Order: sequence, then C-alpha cells, then structure tokens
Amino acid sequence: MSGNSFGKLFTISTFGESHGAGIGVIIDGAPAGMELGLEDIQKELDRRKPGQSAVTTPRKESDTAEILSGVFEGKTTGAPISILIRNENQRSKDYSNIKDLFRPGHADFTYHEKYKGCRDYRGGGRSSGRETACRVAAGAIAKKWLAEKGINITAYTHTVGDICLDTKAIDLNTIESNPVRCPDPHAATKMEALIKEVRATGDTIGGAVEAIVTGVPVGLGEPCFDKLQAVLAHAIFSIATIKGLEFGDGFGSAPLKGSEHNDAFINDNGVIKTRTNHAGGILGGLSSGMPITMKVAVKPTSSITLEQDTVDTDGNATTCQVHGRHDPCICPRVVPVLESMIAITLMDLYLINEASKNT
Repeated sequence: MSGNSFGKLFTISTFGESHGAGIGVIIDGAPAGMELGLEDIQKELDRRKPGQSAVTTPRKESDTAEILSGVFEGKTTGAPISILIRNENQRSKDYSNIKDLFRPGHADFTYHEKYKGCRDYRGGGRSSGRETACRVAAGAIAKKWLAEKGINITAYTHTVGDICLDTKAIDLNTIESNPVRCPDPHAATKMEALIKEVRATGDTIGGAVEAIVTGVPVGLGEPCFDKLQAVLAHAIFSIATIKGLEFGDGFGSAPLKGSEHNDAFINDNGVIKTRTNHAGGILGGLSSGMPITMKVAVKPTSSITLEQDTVDTDGNATTCQVHGRHDPCICPRVVPVLESMIAITLMDLYLINEASKNT
C-alpha cells in the first residue's frame, strides 16, 4: 500500500490501524533547534480525541503521544521525529458480525477489491478516521513552527445540517467553549440539539467547517502544478470525510461579474493589499498576503445503526447494522484535523519557498 506520505521538505508518513496495537507518524524535515515538548503535541491531540462530549463517539482513548526520536533535551535535533499513539480501547468484536459485509459509505468494498480481499475489517483498519490523530500530532509541530513566523490557523464549525452560524455573531474566542466548536454561541446550541436529536434516531448528520489563516507572507505556492490551492486541496481531500472545498467566495463566484469579484489593490500605509478578499488570499496560485479563507463540506458519518441494504463479499444481497461507537456528526473533530493538514502544507511550502531563495 502506497500513498501513506505527504510533503516534500516537511514530510509526514503515518502508520497503524483503528483497532491495531497503535498508530503513529514519522515527521522528516523539522528544522533543528525548535523547542518542542509533549505538551505541544498533546494539547492538539486532546482536541481531536474521541469521547470528548455527548456529540462525539463514546470510544474512550487518551491518545497519549510518545516521542520516540528526533527530540533531545526539549529541542528538535533535525533528525526524523517519530510519534507513537497506542490504541487503548479497541472493541474489535463490534465488527465481527459485519466482517464479510460491505458497509454503505465505507471503504470496505474498494479496499477489498484493490487489495485482493486482504483488509483489516475492524473499524475500517487503515481507512478509519482514527488515522487522523497522526496528522494532528504532526500538525502540532507545524502549527507551532508557523506561529513563530506569525502565521496562525483557526478553523470552526460553520454548519450542521441546515443550521448555519450568523457571520455577524462570530466570536473566535468562543470556539472551544462549546462541544460543536462553533464561534456563534446561539447557533452552537441549536447545532448541539440537532446532533443529539439525529443520534437518538440512529442516524448521523453532515455539515461544513470553515478555516482562516492569517499572517501568511506573499508568494507561498509553486506554479504551475503545485499552486497553493492545489496542494492545500490535495492535503484537505486526503481527509476522507471531506467531500467539497472552496476558497474565498468559492461557488459563490460563479454568478458574479469580474467587476464584482476582482479585489482592488490599495496601498495601506506602505503595504500593498486588496480592499476585499473574494479570492480568499490566493492569486495565481500564490498567497497574496491577505487571509487565506476556505470552507469544506463534511459528509455525514457513514456508520449508522439503522438497517441498510448491502451485499456480502460473495455478492449476495443482505442487510447490515453498524453497532460500534461512532460520531453522530464529525464536524467538531474535523476542526483540529483540518487545521493540521493546512499547517503541514503551509510549513512545507514555506520551506520550499525559502530554499528557492537560496539557490
């Protein structure tokens, strides 16, 4: 199985399965001399870990990180950083009754066909969302490094079902104060109630998550095939639950005229910027210095307890019910994962940009 690594100068390679002994990540390219402790990584993992609230999966995992290499006396050495997260609460028996069935919405069928029937059916194995904990561990390093450069990444739940936040009521300081991670407290209350209502029926619900990146210098991205939005899209769409992505006005750009969508340039006390930001901080595939804005569509969690039609591995028609521990809405836990993939991408492109100046 290939495709387990991402990045060029700042690279990550993840390993492990949902119900195996553990999961982990090897990070290469982190500059030497950066102060790094377990607390830097753990605080981000705690935001993603299961069992946080009544609107997430009840699976209990501490997601305790162990740094095995690459850090000495509190600083990175420049060597590969390896991080291990042991699985502590596997319940593989939850999947024994459906091991020969293809769960609707999951990767069971495609993995079965591609890998000649050799797959770990326990919670999806390698295709499980649990793998994203590895990305968050790596993203914690990237986020800290970028913050030292003045680059900050903030994501939050924008929509759950048909409930959308009020853009005029956004207070980014309230994101972590509610279980759905929505910066509009009124909308957050309604989102939480909807998620609980849907969960009670045995179903799940989708939504949207928005992200804003500030402090990005002009010029990150490498035309023509590694444009900033292209590499970010690669990273973001590698998160399995994400089914749509837009930058700036996104699909809202389609009905506009050029005179409406173009961002006029201005000189703001010696700094060239744009008066508006319809482009979402990216022009010609390069960062423009304006905030990078994006929104992703998050599908409903595929595992539901309702009976569904399917077939078994021999093609026989049957039904299945999934009785494991799953998120009724994955948006709150997508927030730190999205931030992490953005951070990993931006750190990689930043290092590439700096390297190109020295050649």
